Amino acid sequence: MKRRTLLGHLLAWVLGALALVWVGFVAIGLSTGVHEADELTDGHLASTASLLLSQRTNEFVGTRDATPPTPDLKRHDYQQSMSVVVWDGSGRMLSRTGDAPEPPFDTCEGFATLELGRPAQAWRTFARWDSPHHGRRLMVLLSIDERDDLAWDIAGQVAEPGLWLLPVVAIALGLAIRRGLRPLGRLSSDVAALNIQAGEPLQTDHRHEEFRAVVESINALIVRYQAAMGRERQLAGELAHELRTPLASLALHAQSLLGTLSDDERQQALARIANDSLRAGEVLQHLLTLARASHAELNDAAILFDVVPMAARVLAEYAQPALDSQHELALGGASRLMVTGHELLLELALRNLIENALSHALPGTVVEVMIDADEAWLQVTNVHDADGAATTRNGMAVSRLGLGLGHRVVEKVAAIHGALFAEVSCGDTLRCYRITFGQTGTAGPLTIG
Repeated sequence: MKRRTLLGHLLAWVLGALALVWVGFVAIGLSTGVHEADELTDGHLASTASLLLSQRTNEFVGTRDATPPTPDLKRHDYQQSMSVVVWDGSGRMLSRTGDAPEPPFDTCEGFATLELGRPAQAWRTFARWDSPHHGRRLMVLLSIDERDDLAWDIAGQVAEPGLWLLPVVAIALGLAIRRGLRPLGRLSSDVAALNIQAGEPLQTDHRHEEFRAVVESINALIVRYQAAMGRERQLAGELAHELRTPLASLALHAQSLLGTLSDDERQQALARIANDSLRAGEVLQHLLTLARASHAELNDAAILFDVVPMAARVLAEYAQPALDSQHELALGGASRLMVTGHELLLELALRNLIENALSHALPGTVVEVMIDADEAWLQVTNVHDADGAATTRNGMAVSRLGLGLGHRVVEKVAAIHGALFAEVSCGDTLRCYRITFGQTGTAGPLTIG
């Protein structure tokens, strides 16, 4: 489906508003034209009556029949066919000129609209007496249809220029809007030509203030993208190096099993294969975690969530592994810490810290998750096994990996949330790994049952 252009969108709204205003003006113009034509007609009726009554050369002596106007006398488009009727004081018609039907006699003066003839038609009339003595009464008549024709003709003449002006204004507005949107088109072209992989910033020579924030945001996004790609490349190199060692060891010891080995040598080779398998599996797990973190950073929207329920849920999932490794789990600190970010990523980071703590803590000690809402941090604390002895898992001795890859994953998750991950000082035998967020939450007592 073809996308709508901004030019077409703006032009449609502008022309729609212009058409609406034009229709309003035309409606007002028509109404005003009709009203003014009615007033003009009434003025003509009154002027004609006054003119005829002021003529003293004709005393309206004798009765005359109606005489329709000669067609040749009507030589102007706005000339109206008026009829004149004259009565004496007793109501006897003295004269009638024009094609209007004979109106009834009464003593009233002024304007009126009468239904005359068969079939009845509307006539606009104006009547006056010649003097206070009521010697003669004169009435001037005009057909309502003729008056309305004149009114609509005048109103149409008033509205017609607007009808011709509308397409001219539309063309002028279209050209003006098209010219005004050229800076936006240049900005779009510059954005489309950006080479993000090369880290080229968007040029800041756009003169319009409205584009400044857009240009700065795009450049900031490019800087963040380059920094993220740099961290990804560095971390990918480290992971590839760490993965290469256990894979090579796996291949070497697997081949040794094909040879002649004593029972002790065979057991050592199997233990080494198991250890290297776990090490390679952990590296692959971290790779998948980083891939999920990158996907969430680029595609998922950050939301506001509470860290405490998430931490309690993660600790509950590690209850059985902690029991198997003879450790205790605890959650302490604030009852609420609201942060904006990706709950899934923060949960992955917390899992890495808990797994690391369970791997390094002495059996019988406590692995505790602490939350401080005043300073907005999340911390995992454990009693560290300082002598470097092996940790027992499911009855099999496994040497610690010591790769630090889990901490690199936590660092990336913290960076995505605008937080800082670091080891803090908690004592000689305690290891405390803390994620400090860039905002504070609401503190409150937490009761662990």
